[in-house]
Amino acid sequence: MSLFSSLMASVSGMNAQANSLSTISDNIANANTVGYKQAGTQFEDMLNEFSPSEYNAGGVATVVNYNISQQGDPTSTTNSTNMAIEGNGFFVVQNASGQTFLTRAGSFAPNAQGDLVNASGFTLMGYPINSSSSQPPSYSLNQLVPVQISTSALSPPVASTTATLKGNLDSSASVDTGTLPAANSTSSTYTSMTPVTAYDSLGNPVTLNVYATKTGANTWEMDVYNAADAASGGGFPYSAGPLSTTTLNFNATTGALTTPASGSVSVAVSGTQTVNFSLSSLTQVSSATSVQGAANGNAPGTYESVSVSQSGVLSETFSNGVTTPIYQIPLGTVPSVNSMTSMAGDVFSPNSASGNIQLGAANSQGFGTINGSQLESSTVDLATQLTNMVVTQNSYQANSKAFQVGSDMLSQLVNLLK
Repeated sequence: MSLFSSLMASVSGMNAQANSLSTISDNIANANTVGYKQAGTQFEDMLNEFSPSEYNAGGVATVVNYNISQQGDPTSTTNSTNMAIEGNGFFVVQNASGQTFLTRAGSFAPNAQGDLVNASGFTLMGYPINSSSSQPPSYSLNQLVPVQISTSALSPPVASTTATLKGNLDSSASVDTGTLPAANSTSSTYTSMTPVTAYDSLGNPVTLNVYATKTGANTWEMDVYNAADAASGGGFPYSAGPLSTTTLNFNATTGALTTPASGSVSVAVSGTQTVNFSLSSLTQVSSATSVQGAANGNAPGTYESVSVSQSGVLSETFSNGVTTPIYQIPLGTVPSVNSMTSMAGDVFSPNSASGNIQLGAANSQGFGTINGSQLESSTVDLATQLTNMVVTQNSYQANSKAFQVGSDMLSQLVNLLK
C-alpha cells in the first residue's frame, strides 16, 4: 500500500508543478497586458493515513489565486479616453450580453456606435449628466448606461446677457472739448475705445465698441455702438446712433466709481437682446488708460476632445472653448476583492465569497482617483516568474525521479512474486 501511495503522491506532485508552470506561463504571456493581475499557485498537502509501522503518502493539491488588489504602475498614453485608477476601485463594465463585471483594464476607445469599449470588448458604464441632473440620484447598478461619445455633437450657441468692463481711466487725462461720441459725427473724438465681443441667439458674434471720453474732473462719458454700423474703414459716423450713453463719475479721493450707483448699465443690443455691463471694476487713478471688456455667451462649437477628471466626470470640449460634462463614471468594489472570480478579458466577477458590488464616486468614499490618458500596467514581475520557473522545473524533475524509483521498486516486487 505504501509503495502505491508513493507513486500516486509523485503523480500528484508532477500535476501540481504542471499547474504551477501553467500560471507562470500565463503570467509571462500577459506581462504587457493592461490591468492584468498575476496568478499564483499555492500548494497544500492532501490527507494521508499513517501508523507507527506504515506511512501512506497523500500527495499534494494546488489552488490558483490572483492578487487582484495589487496595483500596477501607471503609464502615460496619447489617448484621452484611456483611464487608469490610482488607489482602490474598479471600472464597471458590461459584455455584449449585459453581464456586469469589474476591471482595471482602462484601454477605452469609442467603437463605431460611440460606446467606450476596452481592448477586450467590454463597455464602460456610467451615469449621464444633463442640465436637470448634474449628479446621479443614487449609485445603483440598474441606473448605469453605456458611456457614449458623439464626435458629431455640437455645443449650442448661447446669447450674451452680461459683460464686464475692468481697468483704469487715467485721472490725469485731458478733458475732451471736441465733439463727443454721442453726437455720432465724423468729428467725434474720445479718450479710449474698447471692443467687446458678444453673441446673439444664433451664435453670431456682435462686436460692441465702447468709447470712454473724459468730459470733466472725475467725469467721463461712456458710449456703446454696434461695430457693424461703423463707417467704411471703421469708426464714425455710424449708420445708427449709440446703443447706450452713460455718465460715469468717480470719487476724487479713492478713484472708485460712484455713478451709476448700481455699478452697471443695460445696453439694448437688439430689439430682443439686452446685455448688462458691469462697471464696478473700473477705476480712475493717475495711471495710463487701459480698459478690457468681455461678455458671456458663445458661438456654436464642434466636438474636439474629451477629458476625465480625477472624480470621474467625463467632459466633452468643443471648438468654442465650452466644456460640457456628460457622464459621471463610478468606481466599484466588493467586500473581499481577492475572492472575486477572474474571467477572460481581465475582468472579475463577484461571487458569494467576495460579496456584491458596491458603487461610489471616485476620489471619495475610500475610492481612488481616475487619471485620463493613462493605463495601468500588468502586475507581472518577469524576474520573479523566471525564478519560479526554475524552481518548478527542479521540483517536477524530483517528483518524476521519485516516481521512477517507486516504479522500479514495484517491478522488483512483481518479479519476486512470480
